[in-house]
Amino acid sequence: MKILNSIAVHRSRIMASATVLVLSASAIGCGTSGVNMYAKSDDVKLGQQMAQKIAADPAHYPILNNPTLTSYVQSIENRIVTSPNVQNKDFHYTVTIINDPKTINAFTIPGGGIYVYTGLLNFINDESALAGVLAHETTHADHRHGTRNMTQQMGLQTVAALALGAAGSQYAQLGTVAANLGTELTVLRFSRDDEREADQGSFDDLRQLPGQPWWPGGASLFLTKSLASQPSQPGAFQQLFLTHPVDQQRIDALNTDLKNAHIAGATTAQLNAANYARYKAMLGGTGATAPH
Repeated sequence: MKILNSIAVHRSRIMASATVLVLSASAIGCGTSGVNMYAKSDDVKLGQQMAQKIAADPAHYPILNNPTLTSYVQSIENRIVTSPNVQNKDFHYTVTIINDPKTINAFTIPGGGIYVYTGLLNFINDESALAGVLAHETTHADHRHGTRNMTQQMGLQTVAALALGAAGSQYAQLGTVAANLGTELTVLRFSRDDEREADQGSFDDLRQLPGQPWWPGGASLFLTKSLASQPSQPGAFQQLFLTHPVDQQRIDALNTDLKNAHIAGATTAQLNAANYARYKAMLGGTGATAPH
């Protein structure tokens, strides 16, 4: 009888674990994009913590003090966020420019903070490419890739612990784990699946904007130049290729999206290269440049 009771208890615990796992995937997580044990408010809090650390570290993140250029880039981001494809419109999608002309990169922190390096702004030549990059970074925040990756790092043992009665202590540890992971690249380093999802989100964000002010394939303009330029400028692309794996498959996938949606090449108005050049001139033309 004791053995039977022990089996029954063990069986009930397994069923409880399975129940919590289902609830985590459906109620706490976000459906098709995978389990996320963090609430949206945790994305915001973690993003605030990371933003404070970035602001307090000018040696690694020198912020560009150019309100005109920052306002210009922010205006493009503000319009992207109005796309019907953006789900979490209550996040704070704020653009900050990092004054590092030798680095071609951009990254997003949870909750919507987007950081763009002057090296990237100098590297691209038109607004569609910039809009493609911004929409890509917007998707990382919108789809909550940072906290989703943190959930994967923690593993499903957390879910099992919740089912076995450690709910209080386990959730109390989430803030500590978030703080520790937030100091590293864990939240910012994305898989190829994440990158493809962000590319798709970039395409859909721009495609669904009324009037399509920018070419929906803008991200492919940046990726194509990056892949071609990386061998001759490896240092400039080091952070980009570390946190955002770039390969021909991503470019091919975007080109397939364009073909399937029957979208022709970018128009002169969508590229708006002349207007972009006026703002780009504020950078002084230093740092890495796009191939001609």
